[in-house]
Amino acid sequence: LAIKRALDIGVSLLVLALGFPAFLACAVLVRIGSKGPVLYRGIRAGLHGKPFRILKFRTMVVDAERLAGPTTGTNDPRVTRVGWFLRRTKLDELPQFLNVLWGDMSLVGPRPELPWLVDQYADWQRKRFNVPQGMTGWWQVNGRSDKPTVAKTRDDLYYIQNYSLLLDVIILWKTIGAVFKRRGAF
Repeated sequence: LAIKRALDIGVSLLVLALGFPAFLACAVLVRIGSKGPVLYRGIRAGLHGKPFRILKFRTMVVDAERLAGPTTGTNDPRVTRVGWFLRRTKLDELPQFLNVLWGDMSLVGPRPELPWLVDQYADWQRKRFNVPQGMTGWWQVNGRSDKPTVAKTRDDLYYIQNYSLLLDVIILWKTIGAVFKRRGAF
């Protein structure tokens, strides 16, 4: 776990330093594209279900949750034009490197979940919170958003049971390909 945390810190610092121009460009695009804050700060369930504020570049109109409830999909009218681009390229998730640096998340692990969805989980599904939640994980590189929730949870548990630094490296490598193929991303 100490090596995993050191990797998280090192990669996050590297991405934050080298990716600063991309961060700045995304922030400017969000600001120009619609009124409101540049960052979205949502509550997610993290390690052991503890809530934390996840950071993303804002891709929806202000107060999107009140307009139509928490939904995702390819035809969501709440998503801004800039937001569609950021989501498809996954650039909206760049601020999560700060979450990783702060220790709220890891580079690899089960994706953090909305608390209201966690409240609906069966006991076996809650085991996914026994490890730090990640920016990417096993199900993201093996089907992404195309999978039903139960299958995603099974993939998360597979990752937990088979965890190794080598598996993390494999997932990180496959994530690059999944992002470029834009498979299952909204």
